[in-house]
Amino acid sequence: MELELETPYMLARVEDGVGWMTFNNPDRRNALKMEMNLATTQILDAFEANDDVRVVVMHGAGDKAFVSGADISEFKEHRTTPEARENYDAIFATATRSFAKLSKPLIAMIRGFCMGGGMATSLHADLRIAADDAQFAVPAARLGVGYGFAGIDTLTHIVGPTKAAEIMLTARRFNAVEAYDMGLLNQVVPVAELESTVNELAAMIVNNAPLTVRTAKASVKATFQDPAKRDLAAIAEMVETCFRSRDYQEGQAAFMEKRTPQFEGR
Repeated sequence: MELELETPYMLARVEDGVGWMTFNNPDRRNALKMEMNLATTQILDAFEANDDVRVVVMHGAGDKAFVSGADISEFKEHRTTPEARENYDAIFATATRSFAKLSKPLIAMIRGFCMGGGMATSLHADLRIAADDAQFAVPAARLGVGYGFAGIDTLTHIVGPTKAAEIMLTARRFNAVEAYDMGLLNQVVPVAELESTVNELAAMIVNNAPLTVRTAKASVKATFQDPAKRDLAAIAEMVETCFRSRDYQEGQAAFMEKRTPQFEGR
């Protein structure tokens, strides 16, 4: 099933329990246009509302890039005057909130360039799998762009303050092995194995108990928050829901009967 979108620069489909979101601007190495951020919100909200979607994969069209960053050709029109920046930032913030609201696991399948806004987009993922041709950078210091605290905070949580400082202060490129070593990636695989690796990983998650998976994601996400703002009561309720679910009974029965469990998410 394909989603109907108002821009050709994003694609979305649902297949075998997986929602696929494609950044479709290969002529510009999938640079993010403002309309792509608008469509991202539409896609993620649709996937969140669709019970057939158990995991989401995002990737870039073509073989050159995941996302090479924001489309700098739009900066003069959309990111120069205070009013234009306010509008641009509001659209970006809405997309960010849709990433934050997504309760289902999100995998970033990365090859080629993953720069600036592309790298920031990849940080929304729970799992990041990259081909060995991937390159990473945040070139803000080469463009004079101010980088907000929220993005730095997320990056620091993932790679630690020392590596976050190196990424931001040098603005240099890191290859896939360097990115893996600093904790940015879960796996680095040969280009020819990237799609099959991600498909296998997504299928594993699809076949797991959805309530348990969502609870685990919520708990991990809470570690990014200020301890005083964590809703641990809500997470405890999610844990209790798992134990009261039919899937919990199915999991036990399948284990005792030595068969593959058939989870329904309830």
